[in-house]
Amino acid sequence: MMSKKIVLTGGGTLGHVTPHLALIPHLKEAGYEIHYIGTEKGMEAPKIRAVEGVTYHAVQTGKLRRYFSWQNFTDPFRVIVGAVQSARLMGKIKPDVCFSKGGFVAVPVVFGAWLHRIPVLCHESDLTPGLANKLCKPFARKIATTFPECAEALGPKAEMTGTPLRPELFHGSRAKGLSMLRFDGAKPILLMMGGSSGAQAVNKALREALPELLKSFDVAHICGKGNLDDALEGTPGYAQMELLDKELPDVLACADLVLSRAGSNALMEFQALGRPMLLVPYPKGASRGDQILNAQSLEKRGLCRVLMQENMTAETLAEALNQTWRDREKLMEAVKNAPPADGTMRVLEMIEEVQK
Repeated sequence: MMSKKIVLTGGGTLGHVTPHLALIPHLKEAGYEIHYIGTEKGMEAPKIRAVEGVTYHAVQTGKLRRYFSWQNFTDPFRVIVGAVQSARLMGKIKPDVCFSKGGFVAVPVVFGAWLHRIPVLCHESDLTPGLANKLCKPFARKIATTFPECAEALGPKAEMTGTPLRPELFHGSRAKGLSMLRFDGAKPILLMMGGSSGAQAVNKALREALPELLKSFDVAHICGKGNLDDALEGTPGYAQMELLDKELPDVLACADLVLSRAGSNALMEFQALGRPMLLVPYPKGASRGDQILNAQSLEKRGLCRVLMQENMTAETLAEALNQTWRDREKLMEAVKNAPPADGTMRVLEMIEEVQK
């Protein structure tokens, strides 16, 4: 029997890539030949090119901006070129199905799939549909969502599934994590995880709050590329790292309390791991406000505490973290009773369903 083929697409942020990394091992197991269409230099390119057994194809794309930029006049032409390239690739690969995670690269790919009558399943991580998924909706058979509010907004095509999560996240070793961080485990461990970008304000407030926080916690700080502070190297009870990859599950296994931005994938990972969370969503002026809505949705369901960036100082951050720690049992109980955050199996089922 000939193996089935699938085209995966999505890019722009790590949040558009990590769900693919969760699905790929299952798709391989199911016998799929896997192709990925992304950008030449986007964040998805090095991540996916490093995955064995996946063929990577680069196409041109333009960014979908909600603000004025001269590139808004040239990028539509790049999108058209990308659509032509994507349509050609679809004709050449002849996949059975296309799975799109959104981001600006997905639009020409989904359109190219539709031109060749290839069934498309989209996934939307945020509480409100992103512009890319709004544009892709007419060409998709079904849309999987992380949040119930988003499924409602997208109508009959949509279903709340949760987010595909990488299985290795659940198999970390606390002992290995403690050894890597050089902590003895005597104090609870606060993990600050900023996401792939935009964590500077939280990094700064956390570092200013260290004298207060280190009284109660050991602090593991994933601060992002280029954000290490040499002056804090060797501070007892404080470990800073730019990024973590293979060691992340071990560090997550150590974390007793999480401080994070409110990107959807990270939230689902922390929820699935049952960690009490304090969220500082990316502010509205710097984004479309999706992180604020994500955080408020979880807070409304009693799954986290939220501190808005405009209210954040070293003092308010320390106070909010201490309060979240005092509320940890209540938060963990709510997480235990919430619908599952891991949507891997349901999304795999939907990939099969759209082909029927």
